[in-house]
Amino acid sequence: MKVIMSSIELRPIGIVCSSEASTANISLQGISSVIEIFPEYAAALDKINENSHLWVLSWFHESRRDVLTASPERVNPRVPKYGVFALRTPVRPNPIALTLVRLEGNAGNRLFVDGLDAVDGTPILDIKPYFEQDIVFSPRTPEIVPACRQMRERHMEREAFAHHREICADLHIAVRMGLFVEERWGKLNNDELIVTVTGSACLADVLQGLTRARLANPPRFAFQPSGERFCSIWRKKGEQISLTWLGETDPDRMKSLSDEELFKIEGTPSVISGHRP
Repeated sequence: MKVIMSSIELRPIGIVCSSEASTANISLQGISSVIEIFPEYAAALDKINENSHLWVLSWFHESRRDVLTASPERVNPRVPKYGVFALRTPVRPNPIALTLVRLEGNAGNRLFVDGLDAVDGTPILDIKPYFEQDIVFSPRTPEIVPACRQMRERHMEREAFAHHREICADLHIAVRMGLFVEERWGKLNNDELIVTVTGSACLADVLQGLTRARLANPPRFAFQPSGERFCSIWRKKGEQISLTWLGETDPDRMKSLSDEELFKIEGTPSVISGHRP
């Protein structure tokens, strides 16, 4: 095999300005930050505000570079080790981070973004626009589910908002439905998991986004509009779960209620009790 080059020179084009200085405390979902582009590269920002989302490539300068296997311990300490190329861990031979952020606005050479998982002072290597062709609606990924239910709910709410683009009561209902099923059957993006939704278009939209369930190839999703009954029926390997919403709409109140207080729960006994087949 011919070696093209033994080294590559990278020049930062900007720097992160953030309220978070600790890599240990930075949110896994990212936070609101400012990217300051160096003046000599400011012209490269022309028309960038025509994009809603950006790919940010940054250099995680505080990360170890001598590690080839790691476990996503902050997500779930029980998950086994993976090769670092199979994870989004910051430790890797070249600590180049790839983060999808939402562009909130720009002023001069400063970009205001949300969802950036880089601490204050992190060098920025490049910025690329997110294209519609970037999406993979139903990807295959390893099952790395957060051990903490609160973290699982935060992750699911973020996914729900990214798909639905609106925070509404139906989004919170759908997230709680998804959490209940995920805790019993694992990842919702599974070709063997079939979901039928009765209720509002918002409820159906969020659940389709969370499950990545398509109408064909394979058919995993069905929707029946209703203004009176909000229900989702889930099927997998001969098992079934039915979740019928009992009427609570206040988001804060919903978070304080148990699943049994929020839904009428029916289905296969082994599944309802929490057994994962």
